[in-house]
Amino acid sequence: MRRGKEDDLKNNVKIALVSKQFDGSDAEQVELFTEGVLKMHESGYELHYDETEATGYEGSVTKLMVSDENKVEMLRSGSTVASLVVELGRKHHCHYGTPYGDFMVGVTAKEIHSDITKAGGTLNFRYVIDVNSSYIGDFEIDINVKPISTAIEQ
Repeated sequence: MRRGKEDDLKNNVKIALVSKQFDGSDAEQVELFTEGVLKMHESGYELHYDETEATGYEGSVTKLMVSDENKVEMLRSGSTVASLVVELGRKHHCHYGTPYGDFMVGVTAKEIHSDITKAGGTLNFRYVIDVNSSYIGDFEIDINVKPISTAIEQ
């Protein structure tokens, strides 16, 4: 089977995601182990995966777009809709949907590190969320991506 250039840049991957939330007195952690799709681009990459009951967003698809080392965009569609931009040196006001309702939130990045290539790698980012300038919490996302070994079609 002949493959196009775009197909060569798309990989099915295993994803291990750990999301941590701290609000000053309490901490909460959610872990997700799933499969998804990694698409490499000249300017960065996209990572797509289905949410599950464990994250509280079952029925939604999340897409993370990393365009450089300073910016991560998260788009969630499906049963819950959200758009979150985490960018170093800049505060963003974003729409964030939850199972409990939708909010406009302020997002301020603290750290972003990524070494993901088509061979896998890690994405880690930390950020603070506020609503109407009132502190909601610190968030930390750690994602490990590994390619799924598949037979090569001929």
